Amino acid sequence: MSLIGQNPRSNLIERYARHVSSGKADFFAQAGIDFVLGRREGVYLWDVDGHRLIDCHCNGGVFNLGHRHPRVIAALRRALDELDIGNHHLLSEHRAHLAERLAGLCAGDLDRVVFGVGGGEAIDLALKLARGHSGRPTVISAHGGYHGHTGLALAAGDEQYRAPFEPLAPGFRQVPFGDLDALGQAMGDDTAAVLLETIPATLGIVVPPEGYLAGVRALCDRHGALMITDEVQSGLGRCGAVWGIDAYGVVPDILVTAKGLSGGIYPITATVYREHLDPFLRRNPFIHVSTFGGAEVGCYVALEVLSILAEPDFLPHVRQMAALFAEGLGRLRERYSAILIEVRQRGLMMGLKWASESLGPLMTLAGFRFGLLTIYANHDRSVSQLLPPLTIREDEVYQVLAILEQMAEWASDLVKA
Repeated sequence: MSLIGQNPRSNLIERYARHVSSGKADFFAQAGIDFVLGRREGVYLWDVDGHRLIDCHCNGGVFNLGHRHPRVIAALRRALDELDIGNHHLLSEHRAHLAERLAGLCAGDLDRVVFGVGGGEAIDLALKLARGHSGRPTVISAHGGYHGHTGLALAAGDEQYRAPFEPLAPGFRQVPFGDLDALGQAMGDDTAAVLLETIPATLGIVVPPEGYLAGVRALCDRHGALMITDEVQSGLGRCGAVWGIDAYGVVPDILVTAKGLSGGIYPITATVYREHLDPFLRRNPFIHVSTFGGAEVGCYVALEVLSILAEPDFLPHVRQMAALFAEGLGRLRERYSAILIEVRQRGLMMGLKWASESLGPLMTLAGFRFGLLTIYANHDRSVSQLLPPLTIREDEVYQVLAILEQMAEWASDLVKA
């Protein structure tokens, strides 16, 4: 018996509103969107009634390998024959294997790993380690950044998310992303860490200015602060290299990965840190624990994810598909220059900046109308985020580009009217 579509759509929406989130149900009802997720496979999603979308949201990179990648599914089934989540108090064969593989994918001496369940938890650990190592209180992050909804991660994030819960942990400051002068003025002897997304997605897929991340590294070195790179969305091949920051020739002190490490199948995250930071956790090996972090079944799944990523053709394929998108999006911008003012891209992390903030939400609605799941950036609603699966094929790229043209034509007609 199928697990999907056991009840009519209207009944499912009513039950979701009653027992899960009335606010989300109200939001989608007001937007005229009644999509209830049903079958999913590869780059495609269907609702419970069979309406198909191409997934260019991927839940922020969770589905880097598409939906239900057969090798990842098979790995989970193998793991379930012998493993469970394990015990975080004990030494673990599978955590050791996965940590070694992750370290091998990182530059420099990013050799040590702590596992978690969600990205916010992984950021929390990075900030705890920075403060514990340095004995300093101050953490500097970027306006409009997004690092999760848990304690320290929330304090480092945008005011929109943290304000209702204040007072939060003290010691957090924010500066504009891309502004080295502002960052330099904010730093001092009390700075424990600078925390940045390599490419801030919620800010609107903002590609860092030339030399910016190298400048951040230099400032951190000058002040004895740690550089923490949030690679939750930009990592694991999304930008055409294993890590987004690899393209900038910079090695952070701590790198955080999440979302895509799960293969979309079993939640797992990792905080990877440099060797010189290990003494603090060596002295305090039980000061940070995560009951479900690095679950052994999840480690086995993540190892398969990394095996796929490491295949010789994988990253070249990402770069080839990125080139197709660059060409097609360039033509789209030329044809619809009245409403599409900029294309932002690093690999398959892309943003379309429209002429007004109203157009971002409108293009999300157009996507549901024409068959594409894309959302607007919450801190710049004029930007549509495009994050297709990294496994997308050439013919599917052309499908996405064709749908984007339909969406742009529809929006242009509305604007003219």
